[in-house]
Amino acid sequence: MSNIGLIIGHEYTTRVRKKSFIIITLLTPLLMILACAMPVWLMSREDKTQKQIVVIDKSGIYSDLFNDDDVYSYIYTGTDFESAKSSHTDVTGFLYISGDLTADNTTVTFYSDKQASSETVSHLKRILNSRAEQQKIEASGIPELKEIMRDIHQDVNIKTVKMSENGEETITSAEFAEILGMMSALLIYIFIMMYGSMVMQGVVQEKSNRIMEVMVASTKPFDLMMGKIIAVALVGLTQFFIWVVMLLVAAVIIASIAGIHYSLGMSTEQLMQSVNTLQQQGMNTDIVNAILGFDYRRMLVLFVLYFMGGYLLYSSMFAACGSAVDNETDTQQFTAPLTILILFAMYAGIYATNHPDSQFTFWCSMIPFTSPVVMLVRLPFDVAWWELALSLVILIASFIGSTWVAAKIYRVGILMYGKKPSWKEVWKWVKYK
Repeated sequence: MSNIGLIIGHEYTTRVRKKSFIIITLLTPLLMILACAMPVWLMSREDKTQKQIVVIDKSGIYSDLFNDDDVYSYIYTGTDFESAKSSHTDVTGFLYISGDLTADNTTVTFYSDKQASSETVSHLKRILNSRAEQQKIEASGIPELKEIMRDIHQDVNIKTVKMSENGEETITSAEFAEILGMMSALLIYIFIMMYGSMVMQGVVQEKSNRIMEVMVASTKPFDLMMGKIIAVALVGLTQFFIWVVMLLVAAVIIASIAGIHYSLGMSTEQLMQSVNTLQQQGMNTDIVNAILGFDYRRMLVLFVLYFMGGYLLYSSMFAACGSAVDNETDTQQFTAPLTILILFAMYAGIYATNHPDSQFTFWCSMIPFTSPVVMLVRLPFDVAWWELALSLVILIASFIGSTWVAAKIYRVGILMYGKKPSWKEVWKWVKYK
């Protein structure tokens, strides 16, 4: 056991002192915030480039429909498309209307030298659809039909409330639960792939440098494998907790900007007063209540448990793959099945966001190769305690079994050089006593 402790200490300190670890740890939360903010910023920006569109209205119905604005300007011509085309150059495109849209909605064509942007086409469709609807309303002969239709239209907002056994009600949000579950599952997926492959690369590099021959002389192969796996797991947890702290600080800053002032010593009553202030200002605070009312401590504890279980399960197999080959280019033969399993787990997690209680999702949250990802997607939807317990027991038992099998492969493979083993030969290593 002392040898495993020495290996863990050496591997851990070596990795956390690397400049790459420090840089990635500090930059990743910033990149995550930018990745979330960038689409919102881009969508908020408008294209101010002036676009000229020549309108050829053969029907004569829509000659006064289009009005110039900051982005679009329109040039009306006669009904001859060819003469309009020859008379106007350096324009965005030509809108040709050949008939009444209420009789045939396919009588509009947009011609342009380049591929028309979806924004331009959507803009023109919106204007034409509005006029066509107005024509049909006027043709119906029903007085004030437009006002009646506007009054009939209703956008229903469904508020979701979770009821506990003692009758306590908590405002929730299905959208927030989906986002939180998918973010947690994505983090698990990234950590397993990144740190599992890190274990494999470390084993391959040590084999190629013949360091293993020296290390095996002083300790057991099983101790080497377990020390490396646990050390890398601790590196991953260190990085994760640093990210959590940085993101919490960013969340407090953003909340303060939004008008929610929060501190660690703040009581629930004080926090709700901030929320009520926003509500008095006209802001819909249902989503705020859902976010603040979520049990993050439970989520964090279970995230760590499933991260450790999933990582230990896959990293033991990654270590076995690394010990079976001489260089990283030969690892694909053995890692391909593991990659497929992890990808399947991610796809099952995506399915679980919309079907958290289906039979398929339930079994995927029990199978150890998929449970670390799928169960984290289900957690915001309140999984029964016995399902969590059963899933964790199966995951831990599977890790112990996979570690036993991986140790069998590891003890033989780390000293094998110059030969690329087949699956049949690897199976023989497992059966060695």
